[in-house]
Amino acid sequence: METPLYEACREGHVEIVKLLLENDATAVAYKVNLREESVFFAACERGKIDLVKYLLSFPRLLMLDVDMGTSSLHVAASCGNTEIVKEILNARPDFARKRNSQGCTPLHIACSKGQLEITRELTKLDSDLCLIQDYEGRLPLHCAAIKGRINIIDEIISISLESAEMTTFNGETILHLAVKNNQYEVVKYLTENINISKLLNMQDNDGNTILHLATAGKLTTMVIYLLKIGTEVNSLNRKGYTALDVIEADASNSGAIAIVPALLEAGAKRCDQLSPGLIDIQQVPKSFSKRSISVPNRISQDPSPVRRHHHRQNRRRAKKLDLQYDGLRNARETITIVAVLIATVTFAAGINPPGGFSQDTGIAIRGNRAAFKVFLLCNIVALFLSIGVVNVLVSIIPFTRKTMMKLLSVTHKVMWLSTLFMAAAYIAAIWTTMPKEKGIHWVLVELVVFGGGCIIVVFFGLGLMLARHWHNKYRWRKAMQKEVKDRSPGSSVSRVEELKMTKRDQDISSNSDVDSSDHGYHLY
Repeated sequence: METPLYEACREGHVEIVKLLLENDATAVAYKVNLREESVFFAACERGKIDLVKYLLSFPRLLMLDVDMGTSSLHVAASCGNTEIVKEILNARPDFARKRNSQGCTPLHIACSKGQLEITRELTKLDSDLCLIQDYEGRLPLHCAAIKGRINIIDEIISISLESAEMTTFNGETILHLAVKNNQYEVVKYLTENINISKLLNMQDNDGNTILHLATAGKLTTMVIYLLKIGTEVNSLNRKGYTALDVIEADASNSGAIAIVPALLEAGAKRCDQLSPGLIDIQQVPKSFSKRSISVPNRISQDPSPVRRHHHRQNRRRAKKLDLQYDGLRNARETITIVAVLIATVTFAAGINPPGGFSQDTGIAIRGNRAAFKVFLLCNIVALFLSIGVVNVLVSIIPFTRKTMMKLLSVTHKVMWLSTLFMAAAYIAAIWTTMPKEKGIHWVLVELVVFGGGCIIVVFFGLGLMLARHWHNKYRWRKAMQKEVKDRSPGSSVSRVEELKMTKRDQDISSNSDVDSSDHGYHLY
């Protein structure tokens, strides 16, 4: 949807542009292309300053930018066309506050791209532009920190020191963003040149300090530097984890080899090793809910060995539950795929039966044989059972583990029936098409015996595994019941923990598959 005028603007042919505009009787020049870009936008994108100056004499072209997601000033700032930015600001200074689809102003774009001269032009026009947030709460200074633009950071802070202390909607400071994006030089510059000591241990909405983020990202150099400048090593995040907990939760990376000793040398501890005096609930932001600080609060009130044991046990159990949820989702996808394959195979066999059709009547040639009737019956049952399984699985979206288990238990059994009927249909089809000779019949008998034997072996093996699983669940239930009876009022377990244990006992069937499994699987 572009006219030749677009091409002339991109190439900077001023005389051709003038000629086309003079003959533009239908005002085509004031329409945008499929990307919602005007001809003025095309000239700004290519940096054609002479053409931009000429087009600025057409106010209607600038009016098109008002409704555009990305304005001409945005693209000029992104490409580093300082002269074009000056011209647009002289004509329409209000465009400096225009946002794109992400809520970014031209200053956000200039800071992210490292355009120092354009940043100066925009801040000279209006220093309050430094305090405008995008739709994620990020300031232009934050964009510069994410990309590691130290010269831009220095310029913005010299104009608006206040922006260095502002946070995003997720509670992230400029240090959080720099650490998260592994901008070591930015962190070093900020800590050495600006007094941001109160930002070092600030927590985002998830309770993570910059040390939590650095350890989670396996940023060895960053972690060592943060420890050197005195970052608090035992702050608890919203999940109740210290930086040492975070790195030990995923020690598979080689970076953990250097980070763990550095943390230990600085006095880092796991959350269950902290004494009540070391846990300061005031570190948690006021925006946190009561639920978000409940884990560290309970740890500080009850650092007993029993409490620490339950804390470690809960962490292991949470990991097992996550693995089980993944396994259930994968099982659902697998059942769906198998059901679709069975439906495909049985449908093809139904419209192309063994023996084929008569060319004269269109009737199945071997339709009067008993084996053919067995084939047809089994094939139809397998087809519609599989279609039913597919329809159920794509129509029902369970969001609880118990509902998912029930759904998979039913569809799994139906899929087994469908598989057995498909196997029977296959054997019947072979029986139908083979000639009636004595030697051939023995081959068919052997085929049936072999196929049935394989299925029996599979069922027998699964039956043994299921029996073992049920036995483990039975023993686990007995142990839990004994634990409830033996639990005394004078126990060191807190009242809150005791109530939670009671609720867990009442809902014992919903988690027994996970808690009773000691061999890494369970059957449904």
